[in-house]
Amino acid sequence: MKTAFVLIALAIVFVAAEEKYTTKYDNIDVDEILKSDRLFNNYFKCLVDTGKCSPEGRELKKSLPDALKTECSKCSEKQKANTDKVIRFIIDNKPAEWKELQAIYDPEETYIKRYKNQADKAGIKI
Repeated sequence: MKTAFVLIALAIVFVAAEEKYTTKYDNIDVDEILKSDRLFNNYFKCLVDTGKCSPEGRELKKSLPDALKTECSKCSEKQKANTDKVIRFIIDNKPAEWKELQAIYDPEETYIKRYKNQADKAGIKI
């Protein structure tokens, strides 16, 4: 009986661990990327399929649709903070890129409608 309980507990822990996005790239300096047009454009081109993707860009591109669907429930706290920072930056400084990202990742404005109240409370004008 104890063995079965331990196996079930391990299975739950394993599944819970799998339900989070990798934190392997959490220490990337997002501010440095946002300050550099070259770096920003590399990530942007990756996300919109017009350029090559770095390993971290591929991971972001793979996770982004799910993160939108699940309200970033699998994100680490660092990922949530960086997401907020990046969204604010793009909306405020790169409106054409924001529109292009919306056209690809939210063409029916499903997520804009879903997150509008949260954005308003955070001071983000979407």
